[in-house]
Amino acid sequence: MDAVRFDVAAHPGAQAYKLLAGLVVPRPIALVTTLDAQGVVNAAPFSFFNVMGTEPPLAVLAPGDREDGTPKDTAANLLANGECVIHLCDEPMADRMVACARSLPPGVSEVDRERLATRPAERVRPPILVDCPVALECRVLDIRRYGENRVVVVEILLAHVRAGIADPVTWRVDYAQYAPVGRMNSPDGYVRTRDIFRKDFPRS
Repeated sequence: MDAVRFDVAAHPGAQAYKLLAGLVVPRPIALVTTLDAQGVVNAAPFSFFNVMGTEPPLAVLAPGDREDGTPKDTAANLLANGECVIHLCDEPMADRMVACARSLPPGVSEVDRERLATRPAERVRPPILVDCPVALECRVLDIRRYGENRVVVVEILLAHVRAGIADPVTWRVDYAQYAPVGRMNSPDGYVRTRDIFRKDFPRS
């Protein structure tokens, strides 16, 4: 197979992002709620995100900085109070999820701007977005910098799942009831997840 080489290590930043964010797809999208010191709710989507373990249950996300080098709201809030709620979004939530990516001044809430209904979480202070099919209450375990990247590791404490999506006895997910949107190329590419195929897992 012929292949073209891209020296991503020699071209970090925008060039590497353009290629890698277009190749490593589809990616799940986390719509993350956090609180600032005044109690203002921030909501922001991240596709540099995934679950990374189950003992304990872990997720990782990478909230960035503004152009002036100061942390964006999600990063600042996680650094300050170490709590968040990670939401997964389906198609009915897609427009409002994307709207939460708009850059707003500090102290201005995407939740208020987009009229997102909330309810209190049980184990963390940031609220749950009612219209999302999945909400994961999380606390920060570790935050590290690798160059210009900030990697946040969180422990998932409690999952709130819309009735009908996951069996409360077996904990199995029913994909006839759950079709989250995923991220494709930047800035405007997304994917539906209703077209699913099966391959038998090797048993021996």
